[in-house]
Amino acid sequence: YLAVVLDLFSRMVIGWAMDKRIKAKLVCDALQMALWRRRMPKGVTVHSDRGSQYCSGQYQALLAKHEILCSMSGKGNCYDSACAESFFHTLKVELFHGESFATRETMRRAVFEYIEVDYNRTRRHSANGNISPMAFETKMVA
Repeated sequence: YLAVVLDLFSRMVIGWAMDKRIKAKLVCDALQMALWRRRMPKGVTVHSDRGSQYCSGQYQALLAKHEILCSMSGKGNCYDSACAESFFHTLKVELFHGESFATRETMRRAVFEYIEVDYNRTRRHSANGNISPMAFETKMVA
């Protein structure tokens, strides 16, 4: 399973984690990476679906510890998570379609390469004016 934390403004994947099971630790690990990459921001909002891992005490405690506001999708409203759904569709089409991986480690390396090199640094997004998430963030800071 793969959990990601996306910056909804730039479409950059700022945190991600993989595991054999989809449990609270998986989403906490992805959020921890995002927090580290963004230098432990306070008062930001993190949006998720209503999965049990996001409702867990462990995940909610992590949000509270870092003073993060929790936003969850409305029940049955797939449009609330459109950015994440788009990312996972793109990942499946561009990385997984027609591929088989010999080991989980091989898959993890392929996901790392896809997210950290292709998706964040070179893949163009129409929502960003047809530039990559990294180029978009660089442009916004300048």
